Amino acid sequence: MNTEPHFFETNAAPGVVGQPLNRVDGWAKVTGHATYSAEYNQLLGLVHAVLKTSDVAKGRVQSIDTRAAQRQPGVLAILTHENLPKLAKTPNTPENKAALNAPMGFLPMTSDQIHYAGQPVAVVVADTLEHAQYAAALLQVSYAPEKPVSSYQDPKAQLYIPKSIRGYLPGVTKRGNAQAAYQSAPVQLTATYTHATTHHNPLEPGATTAHWEAPDRLTVYDTTQGVSETQKTLALMLGLATEQVRVVNKYLGGGFGCKAWVWPHVVLAPLAAKAVGRPVKLVLTRPQQFTGMGFREEQEQTLRLGATKEGKLLALVHEKTSTTSPWEDYAETNSRIVNMLYACPAFEATYRLGRANVMTPTSTRAPGDMPGSFALECSMDDLAYQLGLDPLQVRLLNYAEKDPTNGHPWSSKSLKQCYQRGAELFGWKNRNPRNGQTRDGKHLVGVGMATASYPVHSSQGNARVRLYADGRAVVQAGATDLGTGTYTIITQVAADALGLPPENVRFELGDTVLPTTQWSGGSTAAGRVSSSVYLAAQEVWQKLITVAVGDKRSPLYKAKPADIVVEKGRLQLKAKPAAGETFGEVMKRANMGDVEGSALGRYGSAYEGQLSSATADMNKKEAPVEHSMHAFGTHFCEVHVDPELGTVRVTRWVSVMAAGRILNPKTARSQVIGGSIFGIGAALMEQTVRDPHLARYTNANLADYHIPVNADIPDMTVEFIDEHDPHVNAMGVKGIGEISIVGVTAAVANAFFHATGRRLRDLPMTPDKVLNALRQPA
Repeated sequence: MNTEPHFFETNAAPGVVGQPLNRVDGWAKVTGHATYSAEYNQLLGLVHAVLKTSDVAKGRVQSIDTRAAQRQPGVLAILTHENLPKLAKTPNTPENKAALNAPMGFLPMTSDQIHYAGQPVAVVVADTLEHAQYAAALLQVSYAPEKPVSSYQDPKAQLYIPKSIRGYLPGVTKRGNAQAAYQSAPVQLTATYTHATTHHNPLEPGATTAHWEAPDRLTVYDTTQGVSETQKTLALMLGLATEQVRVVNKYLGGGFGCKAWVWPHVVLAPLAAKAVGRPVKLVLTRPQQFTGMGFREEQEQTLRLGATKEGKLLALVHEKTSTTSPWEDYAETNSRIVNMLYACPAFEATYRLGRANVMTPTSTRAPGDMPGSFALECSMDDLAYQLGLDPLQVRLLNYAEKDPTNGHPWSSKSLKQCYQRGAELFGWKNRNPRNGQTRDGKHLVGVGMATASYPVHSSQGNARVRLYADGRAVVQAGATDLGTGTYTIITQVAADALGLPPENVRFELGDTVLPTTQWSGGSTAAGRVSSSVYLAAQEVWQKLITVAVGDKRSPLYKAKPADIVVEKGRLQLKAKPAAGETFGEVMKRANMGDVEGSALGRYGSAYEGQLSSATADMNKKEAPVEHSMHAFGTHFCEVHVDPELGTVRVTRWVSVMAAGRILNPKTARSQVIGGSIFGIGAALMEQTVRDPHLARYTNANLADYHIPVNADIPDMTVEFIDEHDPHVNAMGVKGIGEISIVGVTAAVANAFFHATGRRLRDLPMTPDKVLNALRQPA
């Protein structure tokens, strides 16, 4: 397998990379041919499992009366904590938790203890879904309830500073003396921002279909963002070798982070299948989706900002308090973006957690950076207005030419170009600098903007490319397409790298029998998989060049490999392009039906470390330069505020992003639009309500949990700044799925502030809060 940096020259331009190719999986999806995890109905003997969940948030199960349920037709098994098969490992102990990709922290039904409302207490398996549902409804569960803690705001929640946030960041971070710098700053601003609990709510709920093909061989069709991670976790928990577990996910109906981990139902499904000796399908209901796969935690941020009278930052002091589960030190890493986005000599961050009777919160699109940008970008606007500066001007004044956290240069940064182009598209120069002065009829009109950034997370993964002599290719990687377009962009990469039309390339993903790669999350899939496929294609060409230069009948006979380039599937001399031949001709003479290449593709610091090692080997005089890697962008927003109804409507939107090489502007634009809509929902309407006394959700459904619909969203303008980044991966690609939501809530809030002269710092900005704010003096 090729694991070295690739310096082989290839020229596929002007190919399909960078073109707005239609989704290659679009036909399968719109015609219903795409098979999702809950649709493997052809499995012989398939039966259905339904969860019975707890009505109380804290306590113990005293008894479960299964007699009425057992008598129902079609019921095959009822599993509870009393008869659940024993597992080899569970996350219930600290030594096992680190090895398992399971933020649930403990597996329900391994004891009688209840930690949160909606926790599974039984699994009913029956021949039909209806039989299983009815039998589950007949279960009589008796509890010994205890008074739950509902959130960090509950007086009984004992706040603490964790040693680390799941190993990502320490509980306290200091750079310089931020406290002293703040106290001596000529300009001081302090504000507290709150963010409601929100849920991912992908169109496809959590679903697992488990099939024991032999007593020691399991196949699982699961709604997972990482088939390899799910395979590893299930193998450890079930006491199997990794190769004895196969995990498949060909299509995913959205994930947004909640499908990045192994949740209780994913483990309970194969246990149920083992108990009944038949394939079992277990699909979460919409209310169970709210309690079964994590959420974005409710949180409070206090940001103290110190600056000069000219608007230069001197200190940033960030404190965050949020809710976590009884067993996990989980919090979104909000301080990360506060620390790196602007040049500031002193910074301090502190995290406080309150344990409550909830499932562990989890990754939600741009975890940490999204809510962190809300506090930072609103505070930057407040600084601008206090000093009489343009909000865009104050951001340029504090532009970070190097990463403030470590002094490293950026691998690439085109944020100034994003500001300039976004302002042009939006007409920013036409804004009235005074708040509350622009009207359209009775509506108050305001405009706002905010900066977006998201880091490049280091990752790596394998890919395999097989090129056939007839001009077709099969490309394989064990990645997941979340619905974002991975099928399409990797087809484009492979087509260009092999010199083939895209219709001659078949990309296979979502199966642990394919080359192993890491999960699709953290905006890593495009950068990692494109790199591995590109390098695997180069290995194919290296093999063909070796054949050609050793073949007396080839026009490239005895040529130096370094003098050969590849263009549109043709091998030719650099200096004499006419001297060459197609790969088909090389393979035909050599009687080769196909040729295969494989590679390990690296992304982020893993790739730069690879390049640095190669550079250091060639020139040991200088130490390699380390770079900080982020995508950057900006959002511009206009809102209309109805002072009588308290409604806020987004009426114009512009986003400009710089994320390295854009593989497909159509799918990339779709990602930015989707992320922006996600953020608008969080700004104006999304909120999960948890009863403060019972710690149960009161709106765990899509009727009462409000999300934006088409009528809430205007036409959106999205553009990209073309950016060359030789450090991030072999293709110069950065992820774009998560940066799209960063800064969105702040842009909306800043536009509301401009429209009304009142600052709302409590999300979502619902009509009651708007009306209350409008009653206050400006």
